[in-house]
Amino acid sequence: MGIEVGGFFGLILLILNVWAIVKVAQSHASTGTKVLWIVLILLLPVLGLILWFLLGPSG
Repeated sequence: MGIEVGGFFGLILLILNVWAIVKVAQSHASTGTKVLWIVLILLLPVLGLILWFLLGPSG
């Protein structure tokens, strides 16, 4: 139904998503913005990560 990610690529994606969530949580953005980015990264791991790299709050 969705995009299946496994193996080495899945591990790299997991590490990058955890790193992105930590960076979002440490940023100086408002609480609502942080929650929005974290939910986006969790629900859409690949697309959310790409969008965060391009448009996310800078720390």
